Amino acid sequence: MARRLARDSGGALDVTLVETNPVYTTCFMSNLYLGGLRSYESLEHGYGAIGAGVTVIHDTATAVDRERKSVTLAGGQSLTYDRLVLAPGIDFVEDAVPGWSLERHAEIMPHAYKAGPQTQLLKSMLEAMPQGGTFALVAPPDPYRCPPGPYERVSMIATLFKRTNPTAKILIIDPKEGFSKQTLFENAWLKYYDGMIDWIGPDFGGDLVEVRPETMELVIDGEVQKVDACNVIPAQVAGRIAAAAGVTDDSGWAPVAPESLRSKIDETVFVLGDSARQGDMPKSASAANSQAAVVVRAVRADLLGTEQRKADYANTCWSLLAPDDGVKVGGAYEATPEKIASVHHFISEAHEDAALRKATYEESIGWYDGITADIFG
Repeated sequence: MARRLARDSGGALDVTLVETNPVYTTCFMSNLYLGGLRSYESLEHGYGAIGAGVTVIHDTATAVDRERKSVTLAGGQSLTYDRLVLAPGIDFVEDAVPGWSLERHAEIMPHAYKAGPQTQLLKSMLEAMPQGGTFALVAPPDPYRCPPGPYERVSMIATLFKRTNPTAKILIIDPKEGFSKQTLFENAWLKYYDGMIDWIGPDFGGDLVEVRPETMELVIDGEVQKVDACNVIPAQVAGRIAAAAGVTDDSGWAPVAPESLRSKIDETVFVLGDSARQGDMPKSASAANSQAAVVVRAVRADLLGTEQRKADYANTCWSLLAPDDGVKVGGAYEATPEKIASVHHFISEAHEDAALRKATYEESIGWYDGITADIFG
């Protein structure tokens, strides 16, 4: 959003990007790192090439005063704005998984749902598991970042185990009745990892799980299960600065106008990406990038008087089931008075041939290269 706004305004607007980390590690493609199919360094991106017209400040926004139109940073600096865009991603609901606390237990049972050191920690735990050991993943309830993400993660961990620990077992503890691309994932688990992966849904206690990080145990519907490593992905809400700014509602997400991603609480604030409660679009990198273009047009219309054409949105989510076996889901969306609504949907077919699946995987690599160039320059 910042890069496009600076470029499209031709220097007429002062654009400041506040970002905590000098190096951004992408969540998208991080599962491939867990599976040993991608290096960690390939996920890292700096801000040195972000382009002219964007002032980058590496600090953390801690407060927003909407009356004074100012943002306070952890380092003490105060920034004023005419328009504010919030894109803070997700934070976790404390105590969403009984027995697990972000502050006390993320180093024992990592979430790895914000990429970076948590991703590396999870990878080291997987590599240290004993032969024939058991790995558990506690999946989150809806809505959450990247609906296929936990299940691609399991597929990539199974890829790693097939190579290094072929008698290992994987348990998925899931509070949901179903999940994104379920048939595609389950077919792949039978084909590539038969007998390795068990999915435990709510009918068998997936919604009644307690974790005991100190003893590396799970209690599933009253039964104690000892494991060797566990990935807890808790319930999620908008990144905390959205709540601090007062633009979230009781859902924990930020309600926005479908035609612009403008906050329904403050017309000078926009919220895009995972934090927005906008309707049918999934919380994905592709969706957020599409939303960014709409926000740019809205901000330019507000501040420069340019025309704001009708909003349209798109999304594609790729998942890797096994090496060279990629699938995708996506669609087109438009703004209605009530929400961003799905108008077209597609998903990979269950019985595609190997050449098409490989082409889909290669398409995802091209998308990654393209979107990271678009974001970081």
